[in-house]
Amino acid sequence: MSVELDNLCINTLRTLSVDAIQRANSGHPGLPLGAAPMAFMLWQRHLVQDPTAPRWADRDRFVLSAGHGSALLYSLLHLFGHELTLEDLKSFRQWHSRTPGHPENFATAGVEATTGPLGQGAANSVGMALAERSLAARFNQPGHTVVDHHTYALLGDGCMMEGVVYEAASLAGQLRLGKLTWLYDANDISLDGPTSLSFDVEDVAARFEAQGWHVQKVADGNRDLAALDRALSAARAETSRPSLVIVKTTIGYGSPAKQGTSDAHGSPLGADEVAKVKSAFGFDPTQSFVVPEAARAHARESARRGAQAHAEWKQRFEAYRAAHPALATEFERRMQGELPADFALRCEKELPLWEAGAGLATRDAGGKVLAALAGIVPELLGGDADLSCSTKTSIPGGKSLSASEPGGRNVHYGVREHAMGSVANGICYHGGLRPFVSTFFVFSDYMRPAVRLAALCGLPAIYVWTHDSVAVGEDGPTHQPVEQLAALRAIPRLRVVRPADANETAQAWRLALEIDDAPVALVLSRQKLPVLPGTREKAREGVARGAYVLAESGGAPQVILIATGSEVALAFEAHRRLAGEGVASRVVSMPCMTTFAAQDASYRDAVLPPSCRARVALEAGVAMGWERWVGERGRVLSIERYGASAPGEKVLAEYGFTVEGVLALARAVLA
Repeated sequence: MSVELDNLCINTLRTLSVDAIQRANSGHPGLPLGAAPMAFMLWQRHLVQDPTAPRWADRDRFVLSAGHGSALLYSLLHLFGHELTLEDLKSFRQWHSRTPGHPENFATAGVEATTGPLGQGAANSVGMALAERSLAARFNQPGHTVVDHHTYALLGDGCMMEGVVYEAASLAGQLRLGKLTWLYDANDISLDGPTSLSFDVEDVAARFEAQGWHVQKVADGNRDLAALDRALSAARAETSRPSLVIVKTTIGYGSPAKQGTSDAHGSPLGADEVAKVKSAFGFDPTQSFVVPEAARAHARESARRGAQAHAEWKQRFEAYRAAHPALATEFERRMQGELPADFALRCEKELPLWEAGAGLATRDAGGKVLAALAGIVPELLGGDADLSCSTKTSIPGGKSLSASEPGGRNVHYGVREHAMGSVANGICYHGGLRPFVSTFFVFSDYMRPAVRLAALCGLPAIYVWTHDSVAVGEDGPTHQPVEQLAALRAIPRLRVVRPADANETAQAWRLALEIDDAPVALVLSRQKLPVLPGTREKAREGVARGAYVLAESGGAPQVILIATGSEVALAFEAHRRLAGEGVASRVVSMPCMTTFAAQDASYRDAVLPPSCRARVALEAGVAMGWERWVGERGRVLSIERYGASAPGEKVLAEYGFTVEGVLALARAVLA
């Protein structure tokens, strides 16, 4: 180990980072200055990656959970030979640059996960490690190992304070994810000042040991490179437990005026202080964005090691293909995010269909559909927040995923909703699996940060949220969602699908798997719903287009009844009553507003003719968002207050969700 060259590389990372931040006049210099040694030692001696193939399936993953330190990640990518250039570093935090303020996996090759909200990256890394283990159990065969890599994350004090990290760490310990290592940059400073203000009593090491982690400490993370190397080696050698390396550092290390203080955390150092930092590290203070050739050559040794590992893996994979051609083809397909070639054909043959009539809760229908899809899509892997018996989301025969059953397809997340959503994102980032997660709809609030990031990044996570309205009943207002539909529909790209009956549920599940660039939420009922006439024939195209005409009297409608979920049956009954009164009406089922809004104007106008301004929307939630579809003349039967503890049918009736309530609104808009 050449300490002199190592330190030259570390100081190059530091100066590149502070130069980028100073040029942007925006950013967080404290973490790059303090954490550069641990990051460098990881990338130089332990992380296996090929910069020329940043999406190589068996690479090690590195996640910067403390995403505010993004300048360090970009400097690492540049120094270690990724396609990020000095010009990219110079455009840090600028419009459409490849070096945004926080890491974005869709903007920068080599960035594994979009981080920034503290703790999300740590939980994502648990999903990546879980995915690695699951894929290894599926594809590795005697004499042929094609999945064998490690996952690393770098966390700060702020990450350690976030509840999602507690949840994710607990799950990782429970699953004994031995190929997962977290580096904790313990510098005792947060934005407001020393962590003694808010985070001084807890023994982090003891907490992680109690959660089943292998814990090490490095006393001087700014200078003791040998200790960092030893700790990383020991972490990689520990295969039965996830590893935490607590690294004591000085925030803003090398800045005479600001090191060790919160002033170094979230603001540029200033030109004079940057010059002093460069001088302290032996760099010319008058020059910026300097990468000594010796540093570049030394760092590229890691790239050569990674390229060699990649080449050897490709040779192993070709031998694997010769021995196990079907598995090799499946592995490649899954890592490319493609559905099985016979997916559509098998869905047509194997997805259940229901005749109009007998009632079935859409959660129950969803369970039956999931059972069929699990045989069609082997990469489908799911879990729930201790509720599979209620959400009906256990894959029959899929076994429970655990440390002793790594190939199980049912993940028991426990009551850890936030981590569940974030872990699902990590599984998506990793590739090779299609995750779904489930809980009661009202508890989607606990998952919202992860859901938002999935939508931002176009991750194809599937959320199965059941018990979708005040019809939950006796559990009362704490468990009865009213504002969640509107709130989730406000998230760009998220597809919120609330099917009306069993047939729409089947097609909603199919649609969720066909969408590979956005998350999909399936919002399902607890109570039984009738299977409606027409859905068996119309739901396939109707759900795919977001809304469709389910029933009409014939001729131009005088009034249009629009509804989602359980309220479609109510609209259907009102439609029948109106027909008896000689009023021509149309029932429009709108399972997904977002998808319908994306259709061309001609289709939207065919479903909701502009000439018919008498419209009534029905939904057991707040009315926000429905104004677009009902217009100024229309009315919305909604719930603008919280629910109540009583049988679900009673609550709905008291809130006006009756045929008479719908008819009154229809007559009002016709008047």
